[in-house]
Amino acid sequence: MPADPRVLEFETGASPRATVIVLHGLGADASDFAPFVHEIDLAPAGPVRWVFPNAPQLPVTINGGYVMPAWFDIHPDRGHEDEAGLRRAQASIDALLAREAARGVPAGRTVLGGFSQGCAVALLAGLRYPERLAGILGMSGYLPLAATLAAERSAANQRTPIFLAHGSQDDIVAPARAIASRELLQSLGYAVEWHDYPMGHAVCLEEVRDLQAWLCRVLSE
Repeated sequence: MPADPRVLEFETGASPRATVIVLHGLGADASDFAPFVHEIDLAPAGPVRWVFPNAPQLPVTINGGYVMPAWFDIHPDRGHEDEAGLRRAQASIDALLAREAARGVPAGRTVLGGFSQGCAVALLAGLRYPERLAGILGMSGYLPLAATLAAERSAANQRTPIFLAHGSQDDIVAPARAIASRELLQSLGYAVEWHDYPMGHAVCLEEVRDLQAWLCRVLSE
């Protein structure tokens, strides 16, 4: 299958046995989390394909309509969610997961995750995906379209491990919003591994280490 020019990829060895997909945040690009390839040692899981997709260029309302890489639009009123944009993002991730399966890595050997906006899309798509994923990871984000999750969630991913991490000083995605997302997931019976760190809207070394331990665990099961 030919490479997708919108996706940045790295393989840690021949014939990858697992895939980790990481979605960047608003205004960033596919290279944002490429350092994970060298910072996170997944040798116990065997050869891994790291996949970093680029979000489309969209006008973002909260930024005055400025066009930038965005998975969906954001309004100043956080209660007004861009459902159409979120659904488009979900469909694009579904296609990416299907592409990995076609290349020999099934959903059960794939972890889907992201940061901030990317976290929102990973939770949206992962919890509704019809095949069980190896894991879902979210950094500094929240659960979008929360009111529809109970009706739309996939039974296949009811027991999928979920890693959520957030900065206690985050001034972009309020910690309370992330905690509410965690609590809703737990109330629906999901197994959430929660981490918080004394930082803002960022990623810290301790988080990377915790993420490595979690990824090794879910990809070695």
